[in-house]
Amino acid sequence: MCRIRAFEDAAEEASKGGVAAFGQAVGGKAQVRGPLHLSTGQEAVPAGVCAHLRADDWLTSTHRGHGHTLAKGASLEGMMHELFGKATGFCGGKGGSMHIADFSVGMLGANGVVAAGIPIAVGAAHSMAIQGRDAIAATFFGDGALNRGPLAEAMNWAAAFRLPVLFVCEDNQWSATTKTAAMSAGEGAAARAAGYGVPAIAVDGMDVVAVWRAAGELIQEIREGHGPRLLHARTYRFKGHVSVDPAAYRDPAELAAAMQGDPIARVRETLRAAGIADDAIDAAMREAREEVAAAVATADAAPWPDAQAAFEDIQDTGSGRWQN
Repeated sequence: MCRIRAFEDAAEEASKGGVAAFGQAVGGKAQVRGPLHLSTGQEAVPAGVCAHLRADDWLTSTHRGHGHTLAKGASLEGMMHELFGKATGFCGGKGGSMHIADFSVGMLGANGVVAAGIPIAVGAAHSMAIQGRDAIAATFFGDGALNRGPLAEAMNWAAAFRLPVLFVCEDNQWSATTKTAAMSAGEGAAARAAGYGVPAIAVDGMDVVAVWRAAGELIQEIREGHGPRLLHARTYRFKGHVSVDPAAYRDPAELAAAMQGDPIARVRETLRAAGIADDAIDAAMREAREEVAAAVATADAAPWPDAQAAFEDIQDTGSGRWQN
């Protein structure tokens, strides 16, 4: 959780510069270009879930996927290099923040399209079932994805074929700049899952211990062959939709109340109660920030992709000619 928070803070700072989204100009050098969606405040969900995932389990993510990627075990430095657009990034600088992928740890990819990662995870789970693999797939998505067709199709397919997949709804209560409750009918993610016969657990997504326990229960059931499960984690994002969004549409009192439940502050109290010294807790965050600072320095110094790389990783039409 400390590593995720430290990474997001550094990435946010590195994205400031030039003319930002929402018509707001900010100063400084923009080392990270393009949209940057932060998961600050949501750290308990990926940490609690991914603690139960093995290296051979597969994962799909969202446009707000840095935390999922780190929690799955991907290189922090490699991801920072990717955000900087450098040749040494996971995707050679071509994916950027919204399309992070690291197959070496089972991270099949973040996705810039809302709900688009969900059917990819279900397809991955189906391939596991066909191959007889002893592994599962997990897919993270936000509450805004509840109103998207791919979720309905994917959940139906997963339930119909009893696939080994965990659906994780990170309910941060906002769909971009709109309150999710204002445009979503029904009783939320768990109720949607029930309609497909998919058992679900709703949990306080700001409490990493609660997330860990609930995810562990669901993942065990999936591994035992009982089919898909859904975890509905109610959380909150402390930042705007993107790193340069001041979120003026949000009630400041709502944000202040949510920040009182900061998941890192809450787990600090849990650790204290368990007899962990403050020095050890402080050291975890200090070490995380030092690791991230080193990653920023190497990313800034790393080489840009060669121009020839623009002609690699593209679809071959079979004609041997460019297709307009």
